Amino acid sequence: MSGTLFLYAFALLTAVAGAAHTREQHMISARSRPEFHFQQWVAEHSKPYAGNPVEYARRLAIWLENLEYILSYNAKHSGHWLGLNSLADLTHDEYRERYLGFDNAKRLQRPKKLGAPFKYASVEEKALPVSIDWREKGAVSEVKNQAQCGSCWAFSTTGSVEGISAIVTGKMISLSEQELVDCDKDQDQGCQGGLMDNAYQFIIANGGLDTEADYPYTATDGDCQKKKLKRHVVSIDGYEDVPANDEKALKKAVAHQPVSVAIEADQKAFQLYMGGVFSDDACAGTRLGRSTI
Repeated sequence: MSGTLFLYAFALLTAVAGAAHTREQHMISARSRPEFHFQQWVAEHSKPYAGNPVEYARRLAIWLENLEYILSYNAKHSGHWLGLNSLADLTHDEYRERYLGFDNAKRLQRPKKLGAPFKYASVEEKALPVSIDWREKGAVSEVKNQAQCGSCWAFSTTGSVEGISAIVTGKMISLSEQELVDCDKDQDQGCQGGLMDNAYQFIIANGGLDTEADYPYTATDGDCQKKKLKRHVVSIDGYEDVPANDEKALKKAVAHQPVSVAIEADQKAFQLYMGGVFSDDACAGTRLGRSTI
């Protein structure tokens, strides 16, 4: 048995090393034949400037600059890697302007909530599971793409609400981010940013939220479809913030349900991330700019 396990582990390590080598070879090939690979990349990601020579040349130059950064970065990291993803033709400033929509300033301005203590405060840490994957338990919906709209706060909100609803009802329902973008306008600003706490308050006040299928995502600021505000497929009674700077409390919360979080995603490495367990200390700060679950 031990021999079998050793062989399996060796084969797995070999496969991982082989994949890394293949990725690196692809990058090197892209550097040696940039126009050929960029043309393929533009077609793969359906970029709109294929017929615009001036914009095409500008984006190629940015793409090449990012490629050099990727090669240099990957040479220094092994647990995760960067690549020529769909954002590889954007400057770092363009990426931050278009995709980072979590409004940290509003979070800091909010008064601290008073009331009941942390829900899972009495749970003993030794009783928690070593690990938990809410995807396996049907509490995480399909992968979604916010596209060029700073609506990460809306996706983070629906993700956590979808999760707790699935845990309670046993049924996963994909909820509408677009309803939040279009209609939650008292405190949030659609594609210009928002805060999950405000979105939870909107859902509570509205009595619920519509489905993704009925109120689909457009990645743009639109007019609120008021007739659909009454289509409440999922509702929540309240929400709670995990105590600040308390990893044990976060562990307790995550062991019981998916948790909405905000992370510092304003670094170039995050823009070009492709795989592995992201562990760059540059993104471990407090300049929160993107939310997720």
